[in-house]
Amino acid sequence: MKKIFFLGECMVELRAVDNTTLNQAFAGDVYNSAVYLKRCFNEINSVIVTALGKDVLSEKMRHCFAAEQLGTQLVFAHPEKVPGMYYIETDEHGERSFTYWRSDSAARKVVDFFNPAVIDELASGDMLFFSGISLAVIEPRARDIFWQTVRDLKAAGVTVVFDPNYRARLWQSVEETKQQYELAFKSADISLPGVEDLQVLYGVNSVDDVLAHMSQFDINEIVVKNGPESVLTLVDGQLQSHQITPVENVVDTTSAGDAFNGVYLGARLSGACVSDAVSKAAKAAAIVIQQPGAITAKDIFNRAMVDSQ
Repeated sequence: MKKIFFLGECMVELRAVDNTTLNQAFAGDVYNSAVYLKRCFNEINSVIVTALGKDVLSEKMRHCFAAEQLGTQLVFAHPEKVPGMYYIETDEHGERSFTYWRSDSAARKVVDFFNPAVIDELASGDMLFFSGISLAVIEPRARDIFWQTVRDLKAAGVTVVFDPNYRARLWQSVEETKQQYELAFKSADISLPGVEDLQVLYGVNSVDDVLAHMSQFDINEIVVKNGPESVLTLVDGQLQSHQITPVENVVDTTSAGDAFNGVYLGARLSGACVSDAVSKAAKAAAIVIQQPGAITAKDIFNRAMVDSQ
C-alpha cells in the first residue's frame, strides 16, 4: 500500500451560521489535503503528522481523523498545549478572511516528538508533504532538526513535496520566509506553488514568472496553480497547460488548493498521468468551493466526485 505523510497543523474551525450561532469543525491546509486524498484514493495510506493536546477538543479531533480513515500513528499528545483555532468569514463572492488563535498551539511542538523510531516510520512512506504554513508553525529553534529529518528521508528514497502556501502573518519577516522557502525548494522533488503564494515574496505575476523562478531549483515536478484560470505543469522537462472549467456558484474558496493538492498527489501515487491527475484534482477543488467550510460533508463530496466522472 502506498503511504504519504502530511506534516502540519489541524485547527479548530469556527464558522458563522448566523449572527448568534457558530459551526465548529476541524481544518488546516495539510490536514485538508490528507482528507481529500483519502476520500478519492482509499487504497493509499494517508497519514497526518501533528501534535495535539490532551483536552476535549484534541480528543474530538482524533476521532475526526479516525472517521476520515487517516493514519494517526504520528499524532502526538503534548501534555500542556492545545490545538490552534480560527474563525472564518466569507463574502458574497466566496472569498474568505480569517482570525487566528494559534501562536501557542501544540502543533508548534511537533518536531520535539521526533526520535529515531519516528524517523524510521516517516522513512517507510512514499511521500512527505509539507507546506509554507507547516514551516511557519514549526518553532524556529526546531527547524534545523526538521531540515535534517528531510535530508534523512530524501536519502531513504522518500519523495519530498512542498506547497509554498504563504501566510505573511505567520512569519517574522519576508527575509525569514525566503530563507526557509529556499531550503524547501532545494529539498523538493515535487512543488505545487500558486501564483499568489510567490507574488509578494518574489514579485512574480504570472505562471511564466513562477516557472522562471522555480527553474533555479532541481525540482522534478512543478504544478503551478493559477486560481480558476489554468494549471501549468513542468514534469521531467515536459511543459503542459491545463485549462480549468470555471465554477459559477462559488460559496467558499477555503481549501480549494488543499483539495487540489491532495487529489493530485493521490492520483500520481496511483499511477495517473499528469493531465489525468490535474483533471481529477480540479474536479475535487470545484466541488469543495461550492460548499461552506474547508471540509465538505463526505456524502456530498463523494457523490459529486462520482457524478463528475
